[in-house]
Amino acid sequence: MIDWEKCPAVESVPGKVSGAWVFTDTRLPVSALFENLENGATIEDFVEWFHPVDEWKVKAVLQHVANSLKLPIPLGDIEDTV
Repeated sequence: MIDWEKCPAVESVPGKVSGAWVFTDTRLPVSALFENLENGATIEDFVEWFHPVDEWKVKAVLQHVANSLKLPIPLGDIEDTV
């Protein structure tokens, strides 16, 4: 699971978009980025379509996810799922 609290480009505020993780200072859910990328959008497209999300925020989110996926899974967790 991704620990979004360690990503400076996003925030979760109770009462703001039902507490979903959104890009800081916006109401745009982070999930919108992944939905758009899945549908063929580029980072540049996303930033153009969803102003005021800055390119650095998009890249920070993508880097955070990439770093999160590199974390090794403890061997005990693997054995529990097999």
